[in-house]
Amino acid sequence: MKVFHRVCVCTASTNPFMQKSRAEMESKMHIVVAIDSLKGSLSSIEAGQAAKEGIQRVYPQANVTVCPLADGGEGTVEALAGGTGGQIRKTEVTGPLGEKTICKYAILDGNLGVIEIAEAAGLSLVSSNLRNPLYTTTYGVGEVIKDAIANGCRKFIIGLGGSATNDGGAGMLQALGFEFSDSEGRPIAFGAKGLEQLASISGKYALPQLEECEFHVACDVENVLCGPNGCSAVFGPQKGADEEMVRQMDKWMNRYAGLAVEKFPTANPLFPGAGAAGGLGFAFLTFLHASLESGIEIILRETGLEEKIRKADIVITGEGRLDRQSMMGKAPVGVARLAKKYGKPVLAFAGSIGKDARACNENGIDAYFSILPRVITLEEAMDTRNAGKNMTDTVEQAFRLLSVFS
Repeated sequence: MKVFHRVCVCTASTNPFMQKSRAEMESKMHIVVAIDSLKGSLSSIEAGQAAKEGIQRVYPQANVTVCPLADGGEGTVEALAGGTGGQIRKTEVTGPLGEKTICKYAILDGNLGVIEIAEAAGLSLVSSNLRNPLYTTTYGVGEVIKDAIANGCRKFIIGLGGSATNDGGAGMLQALGFEFSDSEGRPIAFGAKGLEQLASISGKYALPQLEECEFHVACDVENVLCGPNGCSAVFGPQKGADEEMVRQMDKWMNRYAGLAVEKFPTANPLFPGAGAAGGLGFAFLTFLHASLESGIEIILRETGLEEKIRKADIVITGEGRLDRQSMMGKAPVGVARLAKKYGKPVLAFAGSIGKDARACNENGIDAYFSILPRVITLEEAMDTRNAGKNMTDTVEQAFRLLSVFS
């Protein structure tokens, strides 16, 4: 028993496996599985189902609940829709270069819209030779929000990661009816270049339903809008900006912030996260009265995972790669910290383990495991069938170890 005590880092009084007979434990065991996607291999639900199969090879009667998991970034829409029975919708919107593109989003419970802005304004939608934030726009983000509102959504989870833009959210706001005009009263052009022309902002014709809407924005960066830590300086280069473009965009963004403050005195370009996604953070805060929050905290709250974890005996989590970066707002550590709130043991399974992953043990993950069974090629490891089998087999072996001491 002492060996098992060390493995699970639990006390005998709280360890569910040490309190019950095998038969009783198996019939009453409640395990929550919440694994982030293994990008390029398994979706969150696919990874969770593979882990469930491994558990039930050892404990066939165990009550295993598979929950969708994401951190607000890539894969959030599919994870939440697939895990909650939500509806995936597709709509044609304006892409970052003004072309038409198809954007998918999810509707949960009839009125909760889940949107990844990268679906409409993402860097992945622009080939490397065409990346230029002077001209890329967030107009499509506004169009998908508008479509979601027309389909009954009044509450939103917005994932900000991966934008190709630096327009301060002006394009998005124009699509929602806000007027961004030049000195002659004409609409400004798309992209950061439009902010150079900006002379006035008006919300007179903004979509009236916006007043009924609630926006929770997944934002895991703390950059302000302007200056050396602003969006132009920090993120502009990866979107195609050179030094002179960065200097110009920052000047235009600062003037935009000043005009916004005149219209909305509570506007705060120095708010941590205002510079997220090329200034979309500032637009959501100022014009749509959004809250900027940790992505994983939003997901955990909106999916009701906390209550499921509270009732669990053990919690399983994981992601594609577990390392020190997992501490920086990543989903598995968010799950682990929540589990520790209720004293639950946590096991994590990952496609690969970084050399500094031991930091995860200090943040709620009692033990972690790589699912790779041997040295294999990246192509083999990323194959969906291989990844699923590796997840199932590794989880099975971990639970066989637990069963020895039950």
